[in-house]
Amino acid sequence: MNFMRLRKIQIFAITSILVILACIGPFWSNGEYNIAEAQQESKVTSDHSWIDEIEEIFVPSEQCKQCHDRHYEEWKGMREQTPDLKTFGRVDGALLHGTALSSHVFKTVLGIWLQTNPTKKERNECLSCHAPAVTVFPQHTDRIIEQVMAGGKHVTIEGISCSSCHLINDIQENVKSHPTFKIKASKTFHGPYLDPEDNLVHPSQQANIFKEAKYCAACHFSKVKDVTRADLPGEILKGTICQDCHMERSTGSSTSKRGSLTRPIGRHWFQGIVIPGIMLSNRNLQAEWFPRVDIEVNHESRSVDGTVLIRNGSLPHMFPGGDPVLKQFFVKVTVKDEHGKILAEKNERFGRTFEELLRGPIPQPLVNGGMTRRVPFTLPIAGGQEPSFIEASLSYALIPEPSDDLRKRYLQTLATDKERQAAEKVITDYTSTRLVTFRTVTF
Repeated sequence: MNFMRLRKIQIFAITSILVILACIGPFWSNGEYNIAEAQQESKVTSDHSWIDEIEEIFVPSEQCKQCHDRHYEEWKGMREQTPDLKTFGRVDGALLHGTALSSHVFKTVLGIWLQTNPTKKERNECLSCHAPAVTVFPQHTDRIIEQVMAGGKHVTIEGISCSSCHLINDIQENVKSHPTFKIKASKTFHGPYLDPEDNLVHPSQQANIFKEAKYCAACHFSKVKDVTRADLPGEILKGTICQDCHMERSTGSSTSKRGSLTRPIGRHWFQGIVIPGIMLSNRNLQAEWFPRVDIEVNHESRSVDGTVLIRNGSLPHMFPGGDPVLKQFFVKVTVKDEHGKILAEKNERFGRTFEELLRGPIPQPLVNGGMTRRVPFTLPIAGGQEPSFIEASLSYALIPEPSDDLRKRYLQTLATDKERQAAEKVITDYTSTRLVTFRTVTF
């Protein structure tokens, strides 16, 4: 009996030592225990007072749900898990603002970009649209990034929440850049209604910016021709704003509790397009927005040269819209003989690399609305080969292709093979090119 008791004590002691070593292991460096890092890690993981500080101003959306349950469910994506949205809308975050911070796609893109060592200012600028709270609490930017990189249930802070949108009360005009939103850190929420109803939860006030295109252009600043205008110029959409199309209108009560059909209200899942040429509700917009490709070509004995013309419709959207920073565009020109054999080829990329993101001015869109982009080319043809026709295609990718070094360094920061496989899938899917349109001309 004494032997068995002694054996249990030995096992317990060994187990305790192993547990202690496992806990302090991450803070050993070259045989020395880094007390500062251990203390910092303990502070980061256990001290959530900074979240309370943010939520004192940016009220958690769960509280809004008590009265605004319809808008909450649309924002969260609880109402719209339909085949149409899954096919056209990428529920992982392309349309649902509620997933702008927790999306595994955002985590992967942010994780790769962090390997380029952005400055504090650049990190804050990156997060300002995905987590507007950093414009009021810039001191917490890195804590929010830490949660995003931990992923999943570790993201307890909200990104684009109800309050982060409804605390916006104006727009800051910038002569040399796009407008930025101004947040009034108070208990008053803002919206489009002239006479908001009194309630016992929060004061409400009208802000004219909610009825202007500039409200959306503060983050989606590559979407329209003139981001300083209140409306959208153009023959089809003259006098309208982004919200007219992307927040489908219905009639009801914004609180979802009164049951009266009192006002026009907008849905909060922001319908749109991800696949070029597919508009969920308006075929006329599709026809106007869809870009076209033409070719001007000269053929001489030893070369084929000319210009690819990329034309965008009169709709105020740029091409292809959506994210104003990450997208990549590809113009490919191919010369073939009568049997389809490739004689010469050129593929030109337009867009920023991860190393260039948010360094310097925001890139201009590939094609402005109602404009034409001219891409010249010259393709040498080897002697004795006779070209028969030329093809020009327009494609795009959702994010830049990271260099092998960036990819490797990011994957090394992930803790498990499952996380690395998920990241690899995002990189593969989102760097894949998507054909938009093409043109063929015979000689």
